[in-house]
Amino acid sequence: MKAEKTLLIEDLLTRVNASPFLFVVDYTGLTVDKFAELRKRLAATGAEIHVFKNTLVRKAAERAGYPGDLSAHLTGQSAFVMGAKDVCAAAKILKNFTAEFTKPKIKGGVLDGNLLDEAGIKALADLPSKEVLQSQLLGVLQAPASKLVRLLNEPAASLARVLQAKADAAA
Repeated sequence: MKAEKTLLIEDLLTRVNASPFLFVVDYTGLTVDKFAELRKRLAATGAEIHVFKNTLVRKAAERAGYPGDLSAHLTGQSAFVMGAKDVCAAAKILKNFTAEFTKPKIKGGVLDGNLLDEAGIKALADLPSKEVLQSQLLGVLQAPASKLVRLLNEPAASLARVLQAKADAAA
């Protein structure tokens, strides 16, 4: 039995180390159909939800160097959301699913080694998607260049307008 637990902890440690985030949710009262629906929605964002024993997750989290305060969230029926892609998309799925079905209840989690509470995860969910943030950054970076091009182009455009006005007046 001890060898099986060691293997499970090693597998869980591999998953925890591969993911920059770990969310803990209480899935008490969630039907199998709803849990499968949540799993499907999370999979679309590159995240996974699994159920492990809290003691195994506690041991894996300690070995991964997670904050000790995470243990406060490891009570009752807990499911764990992990993923390698967009943390905001996974948080958004959890928040929307909870609003839609009132379950699962978000307990807390860890993002890049920092402890998050329920409010922190919901704040992540309210952030724009990665693509939107990238396009906003691109717009900010392009603004000075486009202003420079307009500024450099203006004297020639002004001269063309003056010449056109003279040509129109002469005609």
